[in-house]
Amino acid sequence: MFGSLIVAAACLVAQDAPAAAPSVVGIYQGVLAVGGQKLRLAIHVDQAEDGTWSAAMDSLDQGAHGIKASRVVVTPPDVSIEWSSMGAKLVGRVADDGQRFDGTYTQGPFSVPLELTRVESVEAPKRPQLPQPPFPYTAIDVDFDSVDEDVELAGTLTVPEGKGPFPAVVLVSGSGAQNRDEELMGHKPFLVIADHLSRRGIAVLRFDDRGTAQSTGNHGAATSFDFANDAEGAVRFLKTRAEIDPARIGIAGHSEGGLIAPIVAARSSDVAFIVMLAGPGIPGDQILYLQNELIARAEGASEEQLARAKGINERIFAALKEEELGPRLSGKLMAIMEDAKRAATTDVERAEYEQAAMGVGQIATPWFKAFLVYDPQPTLRAVKCPVLALNGGKDLQVPPKENLEAIERALREGGNSKFVIRELPGLNHLFQPTETGAPSEYAMIETTFSEDALTAMTEFVLDVK
Repeated sequence: MFGSLIVAAACLVAQDAPAAAPSVVGIYQGVLAVGGQKLRLAIHVDQAEDGTWSAAMDSLDQGAHGIKASRVVVTPPDVSIEWSSMGAKLVGRVADDGQRFDGTYTQGPFSVPLELTRVESVEAPKRPQLPQPPFPYTAIDVDFDSVDEDVELAGTLTVPEGKGPFPAVVLVSGSGAQNRDEELMGHKPFLVIADHLSRRGIAVLRFDDRGTAQSTGNHGAATSFDFANDAEGAVRFLKTRAEIDPARIGIAGHSEGGLIAPIVAARSSDVAFIVMLAGPGIPGDQILYLQNELIARAEGASEEQLARAKGINERIFAALKEEELGPRLSGKLMAIMEDAKRAATTDVERAEYEQAAMGVGQIATPWFKAFLVYDPQPTLRAVKCPVLALNGGKDLQVPPKENLEAIERALREGGNSKFVIRELPGLNHLFQPTETGAPSEYAMIETTFSEDALTAMTEFVLDVK
């Protein structure tokens, strides 16, 4: 959810330059070391027939590709590339043999050396769980209405072979605009889950978030409660399908989706079960305090930096709770970020706050305000259907101890004894096997979704009668 570098697309502006040494054109790959993180970068340098230079960056571990440079100047063997929207610049020199590009990468107030090596192509990350044919199920592209009738959602329904009707699962994604596969950093968790369940006799509906890919609506103006309406629309749609057992339709939500699933189940008797995959059990502000501390600690932050960051977050959250969305709130948030930059003790820390200031618009939103104050406990107490709650033991974004305990407590208080609560050792927020749980590892891990978690989901759904 939160990373040290924020990457964004920039408009390509061509820059005329003298005829180039052919060795400058190519792809250069290396590792950028920033604040305890190591990010693999690939820089593509090209020249058109008219002598115009262009360049683009891939941040491989952030899943960002083709970030076009705003300015490129080449005076062989010297190269200067700028990305104005990121406040970033790479200046360096290509070796005489054309096999190396040694330079300095600057972003905000910090600069670090960056050594790049020429490669023939950027190697695609290995994703061994991506489904391969033959497929013992049918995949059907579908469209259906949200409970909000002005929103039409597009998705894929996978139906097992054989005689139905089949139990069915609606997959609901985590925060941010996600497509039907919940695709991030080369991983497609929902595609992997759908394939696994449908091979075992369970139909699965996964869909593009509203305002994303082929679904209509405004994602940026929506809150978790709007997304709950979309999930409920998916359940209603499945009830119209002859292949689906209407008494065995459930929702499996990941992260924010694990917050949405109980909202729908608490108000709709059509939901026969829910699966909370790293779903919250405590209020949003408490999750964010824990999340920010755990991730920063995993990335090497000092106790002084942790305390300073918590103080800044307290001011940010207070402003979000007190003020309405608008210029006054944005001004307060920018002032807090400026204070944070002045108090920072390292260039890297100052750069991180500068990047955070650029992202103020991402938190001054209806979604963030709603998430910050939402307490899942009353909703969980109202859930009466069977519940499976899974968390990775090394999840730093929705920490397992605090959230699983809160989920169990709320279900018991509501009189629901039909639940399974499991912490899966060694898994991160995406249910990947991990060393530290840090988000910086997500893209580098080949596994998309733990087989143990897939098995737990399958057994739970098939046991619901």
